[in-house]
Amino acid sequence: MSEEKNTNTESANANTAEVKQEYAVDEVVPKAARHYGFWDMVATWLGANATPSSWYTGGVIAALGLAGGLTIILVANPIAYAVMALVGYMGYKVGTSTMGLARASFGIRGSLMPTVLNAIQFVGWCSVNTYFAAVAMTFIFQSVFGTPAYGEEGYKPIMVAGVLICSAIQVLIVAVSGSHSIKIAERFAMVLLIGLTIWQTVILVQNYDLSVLLTWTPPADIHIPFGKGMDIMVAFSFGWIPAICDFTRYTKKKSGATIAPMIGANVALFWFAIVGLIGVIVTASETGIFDPDASDPSSVMNALGLGWAAMIILVVATCTTNCVNIYAASMSINNIIPRAGARKTIIIVAIITIAGSLLPVASGSLVYYFMTFLEYIGMIFAPFLPILLIDFYVVKKRNYDWSQAAKVGGAYWYKNGFNPRAVIAWFAGMAFYFLANNTGFIMDTIGAIYATTIVTAIIYLVIVKICPETPAESIKASQ
Repeated sequence: MSEEKNTNTESANANTAEVKQEYAVDEVVPKAARHYGFWDMVATWLGANATPSSWYTGGVIAALGLAGGLTIILVANPIAYAVMALVGYMGYKVGTSTMGLARASFGIRGSLMPTVLNAIQFVGWCSVNTYFAAVAMTFIFQSVFGTPAYGEEGYKPIMVAGVLICSAIQVLIVAVSGSHSIKIAERFAMVLLIGLTIWQTVILVQNYDLSVLLTWTPPADIHIPFGKGMDIMVAFSFGWIPAICDFTRYTKKKSGATIAPMIGANVALFWFAIVGLIGVIVTASETGIFDPDASDPSSVMNALGLGWAAMIILVVATCTTNCVNIYAASMSINNIIPRAGARKTIIIVAIITIAGSLLPVASGSLVYYFMTFLEYIGMIFAPFLPILLIDFYVVKKRNYDWSQAAKVGGAYWYKNGFNPRAVIAWFAGMAFYFLANNTGFIMDTIGAIYATTIVTAIIYLVIVKICPETPAESIKASQ
């Protein structure tokens, strides 16, 4: 009788949940409300990585030449997205967002520190992507109205107009129905961008002597160490991981939370980063100039002779990808202010990103802004992710009780809301990141991010071994 009552209660809750569009971080998404299938997740993460940012990242690591750039693309990303799959499973298993999961590992209050930094990260990605879309719009406006294009005298007011138009499109998409409208938009963008990339690939093969790829060497003044190139690519990939559970909590099956994102993310990034790498090398060999600030896709496509139709595709695809960034930022804010409600938070964050998107235009140098931004991601998330994984898979044995997620004095309250073990390991990892950045051997090989990830994992395991849960914490966790 008791089992039947529980089943009926769960069924009633599930039916109620089906009409709910978005869930707060202290809520569990029930099975009945999970609307992402396997191919929806492939499309979402293919669309998230099939972006101008992927092209640009490939273009930046062209500073290592073809062999160095290809090695980094083919080695760094599968490792990063294997980590994403492990985190994605956590969202599927528990049914909550990535920053919500940090409540269990860092403590309810402790999770607010990485959460704030994560919100800043995704607003930052919005600013980078919107910049690329605005660059494309300057070429569109030039062909239609004759106004200055990117890089020409007087182009900045046109860039600002482009930023405002793109931001308005993004706000409208996420305001419709959150994760539901993002799913549909990413399907549309995926088709457009795959077509555009095939177009660019055909032009490169047909019109340019690709043998120059094998002989071209980067100028000495722009060459970067191999480990620095690894950090650029890994930071790009790691930047997506804190968003993964925001979507895998809505997946119907485990494979949709683990295998599907890896397929979509790797396929898109391999293709787009490689095309960006080749495009920059070809244009550099043709012009004799390698300018990282001119490595954006719009400038490269303009040099390759692609028309304004290609630019429109870039704008549309970038706006849809930014919706993922806005959604992830809003879920972080929702972890800080759960009572604000998930849907209201999404709309507020979408509006806030408009101001953030103007920052790259004001900075004067995209490559400086971009590199500084990637350094920020590496410093924060290289030590954050191993703590998240080890706490779930090793310390808590894949068993989080989400009824304790918002409970003061509960299992995840630890010491006044902070888990000192995780906080200490996180800060120690950030300190090591700065040390690694100044260590020649590390920067010539695997780079600071993966080195920091490994070292932080060891630090956290040692701390947990030396300072295990107190009896009181163990009792709370079992309640």
